[in-house]
Amino acid sequence: MHVTSETTADGVVERHFTLGDITGVLWSPAAGTAGAPLLLSGHGGGMHKKAPGLVAAALHGVTTHGFTVAAIDAPGHGDRPRNARDQQWVDAIHRARAASEPIAPIVVDFNRSVAERAVPEWRATLDALQALPEIGSEAPVGYGGVMLGAVTGMLLAAADSRIAALSLGAVFVDDALIEAGRKVTVPVECWIPWDAEGIDRAAAVALFDAFESTDKTLHAYSGGHHQVPDPERTCSAPLFVRHLGRGAGPAAS
Repeated sequence: MHVTSETTADGVVERHFTLGDITGVLWSPAAGTAGAPLLLSGHGGGMHKKAPGLVAAALHGVTTHGFTVAAIDAPGHGDRPRNARDQQWVDAIHRARAASEPIAPIVVDFNRSVAERAVPEWRATLDALQALPEIGSEAPVGYGGVMLGAVTGMLLAAADSRIAALSLGAVFVDDALIEAGRKVTVPVECWIPWDAEGIDRAAAVALFDAFESTDKTLHAYSGGHHQVPDPERTCSAPLFVRHLGRGAGPAAS
């Protein structure tokens, strides 16, 4: 892991890093200690590691609960070049929107492809983060993500036992994703934007029902997935505090 920049403001250290082709950012309390909970944050399709909502939730987690939070650009997003196949999916989404046709079938395939490529990258990133002395291998790990990030989180939790809790939101669902949901056994919180374009409410509830977790919670809010109320952006913090604990120091007081 190579740190490319580091700044400190309002008690939060922000470090941009690269790990091979992966580009990421790490937020941590300026007075943090090893073993504080580590949250991995996955952005939505077409977004990036410093999407405004993601950053707001990350800073809340650091300053209020003493978490350390990491985000990376998914393949073909943010600072990472898009390959030809991904560009075909993006073009197909734009054509469908222009023609007022459903985008969900295209997005489902696109998200699954990107998520499958993102899972090994997240695992490598987690290895590198846990090697940092200020994090360490004993830090409990949670994951939160929306849309593409939610699909990635489901696949990551099934593949890596280090993920101890999940927060997932606003996802296009098909039968294959519901089957993948059956492999989720950790505590999970799922939220549904009730009026989002293309999101089938019944399918979203079916996905929640498919989770094998014994501790799971469902939230729904009015509006689309780009209209997340401010309280919802931080509503998963209690889930992570309950299952991961808090960080030490002033930020978690």
